[in-house]
Amino acid sequence: MSEAERKGAVTFKGNPLTLIGQELKAGDKAPAFRVLAKDLSEVTLENSKGKTRLISVVPSLDTPVCELQTQRFNEEASKLPANVAVLTISMDLPFAQTRFCSANKADKITALSDHREASFGKAYGVLIKELRLLTRAIFVIGPDDKIQYVEYVKEVTQHPDYDRTLQALKAPSAV
Repeated sequence: MSEAERKGAVTFKGNPLTLIGQELKAGDKAPAFRVLAKDLSEVTLENSKGKTRLISVVPSLDTPVCELQTQRFNEEASKLPANVAVLTISMDLPFAQTRFCSANKADKITALSDHREASFGKAYGVLIKELRLLTRAIFVIGPDDKIQYVEYVKEVTQHPDYDRTLQALKAPSAV
């Protein structure tokens, strides 16, 4: 079975790109995925079962917008209830993620790598075919594993809507 391709779903500096995987919407069941932690152990959606998950998806931590997005959610994480897990997922190698988090004092988020299988990218419809990077996106997943909020940022070089994301986390169904 071939995977869905969404041509022109996002742009990079105005140039259309193709995303692999289905577009997810609020109300959908969150798909399973397998990514790597900094110690190379496998992490799945099940690892944070029962929590609300804010998943911040970035192309690469070593780019200006991704860096700012990650720093912003790291800062916001300390203001969120204890039952909210803030995950940042990129295609960066776990070693690069560890270096980035250490250098930027990003200690309130969990950085996870989709480099090995692109499991998250395909399942969440954020894998950029032409670049084998993840597009910028936000997912808020409730403790019931239902997606409560989704934002696929249309232009990869732009920031997500931080205010809407944080509002989604404050919605009664999120906590």
